[in-house]
Amino acid sequence: MIVTTTSSLNGHEIKDYCGVVVGEAIRGANVFRDLFDQITDIVGGRSGAYEHELGKVRNKALRELEEHATEKGANVVVGADFDYEVINKMLMVSTSGTAVVID
Repeated sequence: MIVTTTSSLNGHEIKDYCGVVVGEAIRGANVFRDLFDQITDIVGGRSGAYEHELGKVRNKALRELEEHATEKGANVVVGADFDYEVINKMLMVSTSGTAVVID
């Protein structure tokens, strides 16, 4: 499924709007703290292990968004947006967008 942050897909006409879809993933912040305790690849203030874990959480939220769009009969999500929050020592990644059908 194509997911784009733009409001349309260049070269394609939107045939139907299926509604807003969301995807959310939550991970305990202690997982990230534990990673920092074991990190040996910090270079220039960046941690590949931390970024990898954050990517896994973001991808989980994205997969959920795509599943919800498919359930609504869409083949594209436009206007996608990602938000990151820390709630009660938990990291939450949420994404939302508009599920549409293109030609």
